[in-house]
Amino acid sequence: MHSHSLEPWQHRHVFLGAAHARRERRVWLVVALTAIMMVAEIAAGMLFGSMALLADGWHMSTHAAALSISAFAYRFARRHADDTRFSFGTGKVGELAAFASAAILGLVAVLIAYESVVRLFSPVSIRFNEALGVAVIGLLVNLVSAWLLFDDEDHHHHHDHDHTGHHHHAHDSNIRAAYLHVVADALTSILAIVALLVGRFQGWMWLDPVIGIVGALVIARWSIGLLRSAGAVLLDMEPQNGLAGEIRNTLESDGDRVADLHLWQLGPGHMGAIVSIVSDHPKATEVYKARLAGLQGLSHVTVEVQTCPAHAHLAA
Repeated sequence: MHSHSLEPWQHRHVFLGAAHARRERRVWLVVALTAIMMVAEIAAGMLFGSMALLADGWHMSTHAAALSISAFAYRFARRHADDTRFSFGTGKVGELAAFASAAILGLVAVLIAYESVVRLFSPVSIRFNEALGVAVIGLLVNLVSAWLLFDDEDHHHHHDHDHTGHHHHAHDSNIRAAYLHVVADALTSILAIVALLVGRFQGWMWLDPVIGIVGALVIARWSIGLLRSAGAVLLDMEPQNGLAGEIRNTLESDGDRVADLHLWQLGPGHMGAIVSIVSDHPKATEVYKARLAGLQGLSHVTVEVQTCPAHAHLAA
């Protein structure tokens, strides 16, 4: 289990989400599917004049790029799992990938909206039947991809005996980003199909670019949400899952006080904590670590203990 970079008396810092390998394989499969379909949709959108279809294709192309980042992140995190230069392991690589994916997604939203507004004022003739066929195939590919990536949060993979309620906070932003990309694609595919059907049978040419704008707004909203959640992890913000309060409650008893607490996410479902305890009657650090052992998701705990300054002065 140990690599050459670790001595026998050291411990590993592997904070990867559960089911790592299975997710990695699936993401690569989805990347392949998406890449093939996006080329078809972009070509068809340009050929048959549909803005909705072109937007869907470009949407997919950025996803193929973003999903590749996701898949690469899994590979990188696994290959460097024992690299001691990463002081808290590679668990956050996925968050970085998700953040990058979201940034790409936001940019695409702007581009789709711009092009759609241009088309709204200077309509282009659309070959509906051919465009519809491609859009339907695109939707099927998206549904298959979403099914491949649908994440069960790994509840049944570990801690079956433990129902303290913390493990449902263990989001893998990386697989979530990949899944959101595919869901967003399915949505734009459905919108494209609606726009093409109405255009075909009602002759409402303006609906095609309007759907382009609607798609762009939906993508932008998801993008901002993902930037915020991944950004919070990258900036070591304290997770809002009540764990900090539980750590304080667990440690503070008979003269022991938590003077300083740092709590942050190391990777999907893994938290790190550095606790400074001031005590009237200091106990060994092992005692405090043992108290925290029952808390779900705490993977790396550092405890320092100091005597209460006032008591130290009296004792002197």
